[in-house]
Amino acid sequence: MTYLDAKTRARLPNSAFAYVDSRGRRRLPINDEAHVRNALSRFNQATFENEAARDRARTRLLNAAKKYGIVPVGFITGQLQNVRIRGEIEARASEVRTLPTGFVTFLLADIEDSTGLVRHLGDRYSRLLAEVRRLLGSAIRKSGGRQVDARGDELFAVFKQAAAALDAALAIQRKVLGTVWPDDLRVRVRVGLHTGRPTLSDAGYVGIAVHTAARVCFAAHGGQIVLSRAARDAVEGSQVAGIRFRDLGLHQLQGLPGPEALFQAEAADVPSEFPPPRTPGAIA
Repeated sequence: MTYLDAKTRARLPNSAFAYVDSRGRRRLPINDEAHVRNALSRFNQATFENEAARDRARTRLLNAAKKYGIVPVGFITGQLQNVRIRGEIEARASEVRTLPTGFVTFLLADIEDSTGLVRHLGDRYSRLLAEVRRLLGSAIRKSGGRQVDARGDELFAVFKQAAAALDAALAIQRKVLGTVWPDDLRVRVRVGLHTGRPTLSDAGYVGIAVHTAARVCFAAHGGQIVLSRAARDAVEGSQVAGIRFRDLGLHQLQGLPGPEALFQAEAADVPSEFPPPRTPGAIA
């Protein structure tokens, strides 16, 4: 490819470049076939001011390729993939922006002994996982919650009202308990609730409240609903009938700065006897 020295580059019109930014800086020369091929290979390395500028540059580059009889199959395929990925990211960000803000209650659910279930069921485990997710998703939606994420055997949801989150947690335990699972397996889900004020970014919720909710869930056993003090206090303020809270004591949860008071939600139709929380131990 012929090197463009400063004088030659300066004499070229703006139309000889795929991209000219708002400050007049010119990038990706397309003045001849060799430079067009080079621009095609370097396009994804270029920095653009915005997506509209990228789209304009892409169009000018493709028109130049057509002029010189270049068929950029690989470039087009790569750009289509990039557009699809950006579309998925933008759609995700748009959905995230509709999630509730301020004080919210997180519900995290996790299948107990999923490894054992996988070992027993093999390829059939995917169907069991899909059914568990369906049951959980239904309970969350009926209680007015929003599913935020589902990864592996875990599900993450958010509620504007703590009482609604507890309703969903109870519904989850009742549904899982009342389902006949393949090979009469014992499937149990641990549920943790925490109320806090997280930050909502385009990537989702961030902050100590998210980590606390995850640790509270990890402390629970299959079939159990464990709440942080903040979640328990928020639920009690709603005066939920027929629900009792058993004080499980203070526990140091991994990665958190101080001990957390944990409580077990109890109702007449769900199990209530469990081993101590899955933490290093109670704090006197």
